[in-house]
Amino acid sequence: MSRNSTNFKRLHRRLAREMGKAIADYAMIQDGDRIMVCLSGGKDSYTLLTLLTELQRRAPVSFEIIAMNLDQKQPGFPEHVLPGYLSEQGVDYRIIEADTYSIVKEKVPANRVACSLCSRLRRGVIYRTAAELGATKIALGHHRDDMVETLFLNLFHAAKLKGMPPKLLTNDRRHVVIRPLAYCAEADIARFARAMDYPIIPCTLCGTQPQAQRAQIKEMLQGWERQNPGRLEAIFHATQDIRPSQLGDTTLFDFAALDAQRTVAHEGEDGEPCGSTFEHFSSTRALFSFD
Repeated sequence: MSRNSTNFKRLHRRLAREMGKAIADYAMIQDGDRIMVCLSGGKDSYTLLTLLTELQRRAPVSFEIIAMNLDQKQPGFPEHVLPGYLSEQGVDYRIIEADTYSIVKEKVPANRVACSLCSRLRRGVIYRTAAELGATKIALGHHRDDMVETLFLNLFHAAKLKGMPPKLLTNDRRHVVIRPLAYCAEADIARFARAMDYPIIPCTLCGTQPQAQRAQIKEMLQGWERQNPGRLEAIFHATQDIRPSQLGDTTLFDFAALDAQRTVAHEGEDGEPCGSTFEHFSSTRALFSFD
C-alpha cells in the first residue's frame, strides 16, 4: 500500500482518530507533560511515536516527547538502527544500555519462557530512566489486541479478571503509564507500519517463543476473529462496561446488603403474587417439575 494511496490516508486518519479518542477518554496527556515514549523497534512503538509526534504539532496542549530505547545487549542487536532513524526524524532520544539479556539467559532454562523475567527487568530500567529524565508520563505501544490477550492470560492462568488498562498509576505512585493505542487494532497497525517501511528490529529473546502462553492466546483469539469478525472489539468494549453486581467479587459489590434492599410484593401490585420470594420460586419450579 502506497503512502499516497487513498486507502493509506484513510487508515492513517482512523489510527490518529482512535488514538486521539483514547487520549481524551482517559485524560492521558495534560499541558506541560514530558512524555517518554518507549521505542522497542517493533511496529507498535514506531506507530505510536509517529502518531504522537503528529499530534504534538496540532494538539491544543503543549507537551514534550523523548524517545527511549533499552539496549538489552541481545547478540546481533543492530545498535545503529534506532539512533539513525530518530536523528533523521528529529526526535530527542536516549539509548539506555543494560545487559538484561545475560541475566535472563542465566536464570531461565532454555525450555522455559523468558517473558516474565525479561518484562520485570525491562520495567525496572524504564521506571528508573523516566525518573532520571523527569518524565511525567511513560507511553507504551500496547494496542487493543494486547489488552484482550492480557485479559485472557490472567483469566486462564492467574484466575483473575484483570487486564491491561489504558492508563495506570504504578504501585509506588511515582509514574503514570499511558497506552494511547488502546483503541487501535493490531491488524491496522501492521498495515500502517508496512506502508511506512519502518526499520523493524525483531525480538529474538522472549515474545516470539512458540511455547509462550501469550502466543497461544493470540492464536486462539485470532481464530475467533476469523470465524466471527468483530469478536475482539466486542471483548474489548466489555472491559469498559463492567457490572460488579453481575460478578462475584464481594470487595466490589455488597451482596450482603441485598436482603435489606429487597421489596416484598403484595397481591395485586404490578400483577405480582403475594408471599415470599422462596414461596414464589417453589411454586414456579413445581410447574416445570417432571417428577
